[in-house]
Amino acid sequence: MIYYNNIYMQRYDFLARYAINTKSNCTIKPNINRFNEYMKRLLTIYIFLVGMSTMLLAQSFTLRGKVMNEKMSPIGFATVMCQSQGKVAMTDLHGEFTLRLQSADSVTVKFSMLGYKSKIRTLRSPRGRQNLQIVLYPDAQTLDEVQVTEMKRQTGQTQEIKKELLKRMPGTNGNSVESLIQTQAGVSTHSELSSSYNVRGGAFDENSVYINNVEVFRPFLVRSGQQEGLSIINPDMVDKIGFSTGGFEAKYGDKMSSALDITYKNPQHFEASAEASMLGASAYAGFGGKNFSWSNGLRYKTTKYLLGSMETDGEYKPNFLDYQTYLHFTPNKRWTIDFIGNISDNHYNFYPESRETKFGTMENVKSFKVYFDGQEKDLFRTFFGSLGITRNIGRNTSLSLIGSAFYTKEQEKYDIQGQYWLTQTETSENLGVGTYFQHARNYLSAHVENLKLLFKHKAKQHNIESAITIKREHIDEQSAEYEMRDSSGYNIPNTPDALNMIYTMRADNALNATRTEFYAQDTYRFTSAHEHTFFTLNYGVRMSHWNFNRETIFSPRLSLGIVPAFSQNTTFRIAAGLYYQAPFFKELRDTTTRHGITYATLNRNAKSQRSVHFIAGMDYRFNVSQRKYKFTAEAYYKALSRLTPYCINNVKVTYFDAGEASGHAMGLDFKLYGEFVPGRDSWLSLSLMDTKMKIGGKSIPLPTDQRWGFNLFFTDYFPGTDRWTMTLKLSYADGLPFSAPHREIVDNSFRAPAYKRADIGMSYRLLGNDDRSHKSIFKNIWLGIDCLNLFDLDNVNSYYWITDVVGQQYAVPNYLTGRQINAKINFEF
Repeated sequence: MIYYNNIYMQRYDFLARYAINTKSNCTIKPNINRFNEYMKRLLTIYIFLVGMSTMLLAQSFTLRGKVMNEKMSPIGFATVMCQSQGKVAMTDLHGEFTLRLQSADSVTVKFSMLGYKSKIRTLRSPRGRQNLQIVLYPDAQTLDEVQVTEMKRQTGQTQEIKKELLKRMPGTNGNSVESLIQTQAGVSTHSELSSSYNVRGGAFDENSVYINNVEVFRPFLVRSGQQEGLSIINPDMVDKIGFSTGGFEAKYGDKMSSALDITYKNPQHFEASAEASMLGASAYAGFGGKNFSWSNGLRYKTTKYLLGSMETDGEYKPNFLDYQTYLHFTPNKRWTIDFIGNISDNHYNFYPESRETKFGTMENVKSFKVYFDGQEKDLFRTFFGSLGITRNIGRNTSLSLIGSAFYTKEQEKYDIQGQYWLTQTETSENLGVGTYFQHARNYLSAHVENLKLLFKHKAKQHNIESAITIKREHIDEQSAEYEMRDSSGYNIPNTPDALNMIYTMRADNALNATRTEFYAQDTYRFTSAHEHTFFTLNYGVRMSHWNFNRETIFSPRLSLGIVPAFSQNTTFRIAAGLYYQAPFFKELRDTTTRHGITYATLNRNAKSQRSVHFIAGMDYRFNVSQRKYKFTAEAYYKALSRLTPYCINNVKVTYFDAGEASGHAMGLDFKLYGEFVPGRDSWLSLSLMDTKMKIGGKSIPLPTDQRWGFNLFFTDYFPGTDRWTMTLKLSYADGLPFSAPHREIVDNSFRAPAYKRADIGMSYRLLGNDDRSHKSIFKNIWLGIDCLNLFDLDNVNSYYWITDVVGQQYAVPNYLTGRQINAKINFEF
């Protein structure tokens, strides 16, 4: 500062002397005193401004840089913090950050990210611009099998679920991915035998599932959880699980309720596992290198032991077999080839013998007893394959051509006769006696071929994605069903001049159609002017045309995630969009009754059901006793229109052509996720919901109107050791509405009892990778035992209706499985 004063005062003296020496030559004599005073003021102001700017420049600096992991891949949403100055920033999608700080003798900056070891850098007298390249390494100071809590912040409508939670989870259906989904907020299920689930009042058919950007399908004729085999998702091959309960992106297809996005893994070295239990077995092997990886999974499931705990005694012979393979090949940086193949062969054979069910209240107990004769034989055989070729155009742009094909052959055949007695247990009064006979010969074959052209581009703040898909669909159906009932020697319905069945259905349909789909979307990440508030904006549009009903649908979608400057641990999310449920085979089946026979035909005038989503939610991260937690709350409202009324029996969804209906689904979802036990991930969720459907001037609840639901997923280990682990799944949910047969679209005046179930599993690591006492080919050996339906509670899945000769109807509950023990052993190589 003194140096600058001397220079400028010297300049002033020179100007003053020059003005004095030349005054005699000036035609106008200047006022020397006035001039001197004016120049002094100007120079004083100039010196002050220069000095202050110099001091400010000397006191502040700009810190820029990039945060990466050990593989030199960018880490997004990492925290960059200077605690002494109260300044914080977050890295963008490319791991880059900018932070303006005040200079000092030493400035300490901390870099952190959940799941990684924090790193601290001290800058000595920083000036101007400073650049840092930071590498964070995974936090290895955790127990084996400890899960990393929420490594990725959720700023969109798709949450990431950790695949490690699939291990050693107790379950009955062998489909651990779907079982994990069923514990999420807003998701419900009322059958432990099924992998199907309802999301926020939607039907089973309203959930889309993707594997490596390819939409997959379920069998069409499945009507009960007992028939269900293994789902197409192999948990041993899963790398990432993304799930959205609403407001999802435009890239996910024309379904109204949810989207499940599965990504299969590319092993970098040899890995293998095998498991055997009383409910089945599985084996997995994968290996790979720098440019090549290959995974193979084989699964076998049998529920014979489990079904034996149901009230219907007989000989159960369920056998389900599934094989999958995934090949990933990168010959060079420009090309990538992916192939997925799947073969699934599911058989369900059943020879019923007898059944006794007691139901009612403590003061009014009824007994329903049946003796059976006959059998059921079902077949569900599916083939699926996809081939994707990707051309990488530079580092941030790619173009993929993906072809896939799905084929299914399904048969449902049964002839079962039952002779029943309905008795009042207190008085032994015979309320009804009769015989029923059920017959079905249902055959279906279908194949769907897809061709998809996918474009992706990543800019500094944008992720752009667009695709066009052409689907060719072909389905053949031949079905014949009937049911005869005789009560006390009288046929029902009792007609004096004809012998009619209580139910008869025939169908002979063929569907040949082409569906064209297009979508474009962009994810834009940006910050506020002061770079302290972070925004994630996803916007897109989806279009589809189906030549079968000549319908074109247009679906705009928008979501915004905000990380505010006042709280980096808080995320706000809002989303809105127009969603459609494009009709497929089930929605097309229109029934008409002529002469007591119901004929099922395909309705070419069926239109897409429509749902407008409005969603607002928030996440809050916090620590308690150095344990990480996240609390999530979300409110939603879905305005439903052009609804096709339907009913649900077990897992079979039957649609009615009763005119278009409208309605709504609204509710609140809460979830607390975190380390209830140090180092272990657990969560509990609470869902509140209200649904209504308006049809024919009357308002009734939707068949999936679960008014409240509570789920707990809890993991623990024995103190002082990582060899013993425990997993507990607990569900407590409101029962679903139901009605008498053939009155489903008139009223749902009854409601089933609440669904209550607890499954617990204990695992012991017999051999671990830290055992060095002897050489072994095994990485880990786990012994496990599960107690399914821990409290042996009777849960109702559906009802069988009995009508006596005077027209009195009785709803006999069909109970699910009782308490069972399942032992298993797992080998990891």
